[in-house]
Amino acid sequence: MSLPLFPDASTAASALPQERATGQSPGADTLERLKPYDWPRLHAELSDQGCAMLPGLLMVDECEHLSALYPQDEPFRSRVVMQRHGFGQGEYKYFAYPLPSLIQGLRTALYPHLVPLANHWNERMGLDVRYPARHAAFIERCHAAGQARPTPLLLSYETGDHNCLHQDLYGDHVFPIQVAVLLSAPGRDFTGGEFVMTEQRPRMQSRVEVVPLKQGDAVVFAVHHRPVQGTRGSYRVQSRHGVSRVRYGHRHTLGIIFHDAA
Repeated sequence: MSLPLFPDASTAASALPQERATGQSPGADTLERLKPYDWPRLHAELSDQGCAMLPGLLMVDECEHLSALYPQDEPFRSRVVMQRHGFGQGEYKYFAYPLPSLIQGLRTALYPHLVPLANHWNERMGLDVRYPARHAAFIERCHAAGQARPTPLLLSYETGDHNCLHQDLYGDHVFPIQVAVLLSAPGRDFTGGEFVMTEQRPRMQSRVEVVPLKQGDAVVFAVHHRPVQGTRGSYRVQSRHGVSRVRYGHRHTLGIIFHDAA
């Protein structure tokens, strides 16, 4: 695929120092950890496949630190038991504001790398919505519309648990790309539990994608729809994601969603 030129992510990132006044600036270490990734290639893969990997986004000790938060109450605003709602089996907790510094830093630093692609997708799909360069400005938009509850979350799966295919929408204001980071080690902490995506294209059967993550790897993926080039122009494909059955052990995942919830 020949990908149109996007604004360099560093252009959007240049606005980040302005966020220091709001307390939402990522640390220099967070910005540095994103530099080695080939963002034009990742944009192309996201446009072609609906997902792309960021290998080694978190270090092992960071993964273990975040996993260790799950039994605590203080960092979180709510807990959801999936089987009570027909979402699957397992549970997850939404973080409260202020977010842990590592999660806040990742959420703020990843956004400018993804916003050029999000705006390009909307343009191709004929949608009028455009996203601002800074994540803080987008969150202000969410909060002004009554979407003020933070959405980053920790998910916990044990033997036999799974997450049904779904979309994380939460309100009218939706950023179309999100990130999940595997915090546990496959083969050591658990078996099974693969990250799964499906895409439904018009008048076609669903396509399935299984993403082979290691501990600390992240997958970046479409939240609900994205454009695909057809013979008569672009059309929308609907995406859903989930987690297959954990066959043994315990699996933790960090979810980074860029819009807040109503």
